Amino acid sequence: MHATASAAATPIEVGVCIVGAGPVGGAIAARLAAAGIPTALIDRAALPPMEHPDFDGRAYAIAAGCQNFLAQAGLWDALPRPPGPILDIRITDGRIGQPASRLFLHFDHTDLGDRPFGWMVEARDLRVGLNSRLAALANLHLFAPAQATVRRDADAATITIAGGPTITASLVIAADGRDSRLRRDAGIIATRLPYRQHAVVCAIAHERPHHGTALEHFLPEGPFAQLPMAPSEAGDNISALVWTDRPERAARFMEMDAPGFTREITRRLGTHLGPIRLVGRRWSYPLSALMAQRFTAPRLALVGDAAHGVHPIAGQGLNLGLRDAAQLCDQLIDAWEDGADLASPALLARYQAARRPDAMLMLAATDALDRLFSTDFPPLRLARDLGIAAVHRIPPLKRFFMRQAMGAAMLPG
Repeated sequence: MHATASAAATPIEVGVCIVGAGPVGGAIAARLAAAGIPTALIDRAALPPMEHPDFDGRAYAIAAGCQNFLAQAGLWDALPRPPGPILDIRITDGRIGQPASRLFLHFDHTDLGDRPFGWMVEARDLRVGLNSRLAALANLHLFAPAQATVRRDADAATITIAGGPTITASLVIAADGRDSRLRRDAGIIATRLPYRQHAVVCAIAHERPHHGTALEHFLPEGPFAQLPMAPSEAGDNISALVWTDRPERAARFMEMDAPGFTREITRRLGTHLGPIRLVGRRWSYPLSALMAQRFTAPRLALVGDAAHGVHPIAGQGLNLGLRDAAQLCDQLIDAWEDGADLASPALLARYQAARRPDAMLMLAATDALDRLFSTDFPPLRLARDLGIAAVHRIPPLKRFFMRQAMGAAMLPG
């Protein structure tokens, strides 16, 4: 069922109400509704405008393990274009305008089998797939744009849509972002870790093929990532770029003309892909980390950015949220099939026990990586280069890191 906030104010009863229709919240709604659980999804913004190329310039690296969940939710087949596979990952260290260190780390997906490490999906493609899938689900009540007020008590949660119906749900899922109102209203404190860095995001076309190889090049100002995209109307050889730098430098990059901006890219990327040109516009985002002290409250579960946020140095932000989604959906579907309370204290405790340690470990790891690599201090440079080379030459350790990159915990078997 597809609805808007202007729908008739007939009371609605659902098992789960999700607030926030971004990639994580939308995927949860699709998975639960497809499993037969009556579900409501609410977002403050209209969803169709989010499909416009200028709405969000990001591209997501979807780990192989998280792709399983998107497929279960019916979203993978709903993508409007085939995603670009990540077949190899190359990790290097260096300085801007200079050749990379000869000590490097290279991951080849064939060392683990035939499956790619992951796939690159444009944010707008994921939005198109989400909107198409959500509109087709019979068990889903969608309200967007809509303003909602949530009240939770011992027996149920009551969600009032401004100008629309009242919804009764067993569980409310907060997928409403880093500034989550539901988290704040529940009295859950979030610890924030600011970085004096901005991420600069864009796409480029290049002369030579990338062969599905992702590059993570560590520079003193912050990491520079080149991520292999599938061919598009912009060209056969396309890559997404994400690099971090100091806010004042990022602001200058955003103001440069296209030739000056592409020169800055080449200084970081090198010339191995041949001549490049900018595709579309560029974006800049301030970076910070966040961790909620609890992921649950009575009849409430936090997911995605409402629960945690990490540095993009490893490209794991969305994957971390999708792992929340997969864990919570599995528990809710099991409880639904058993006729159990979807918001029982035991279920919420299991969810928090499964997800918060993983999120804390990822926050600690990405923070440590950023601090280790975003420096030009010679002893640290030598230590990290030796560490990169050591991992490259120790097969069991290398395979461990490759499986982590794929999202090993969510892979079948």
